Amino acid sequence: QVQLVESGGGLVQAGGSLRLSCAASGSMSSTYIISWYRQAPGKQREFVANIVSTGTTNYRDSVKGRFTISRDNTATLVALQMSSLKPEDTAVYYCNFKLLIHQKWADYWGQGTQVTVSS
Repeated sequence: QVQLVESGGGLVQAGGSLRLSCAASGSMSSTYIISWYRQAPGKQREFVANIVSTGTTNYRDSVKGRFTISRDNTATLVALQMSSLKPEDTAVYYCNFKLLIHQKWADYWGQGTQVTVSS
């Protein structure tokens, strides 16, 4: 089992920055996909960014150049640096770990952290 705890959300003015963190505890895997998703009120949860165990990163188009995902060497602390924030970035942000364990993917979610960007 893996437990995920997000932190770093808050209220920020448009153009500002926030840094989200996701701390993982429990049994990790050397093969993983770690992602950030977000869900705005009345909308479906959407992919924001991920980092793969190979080091490859991926971003949704609307955050490219503004958001950066990173991890520590043990992949137990993952960050999402968000800059040039826009009101449309307002959402609850969730950390997601997909771990390959015994040839099966296990899926874990954090509880979410609110990000509110005022115009």
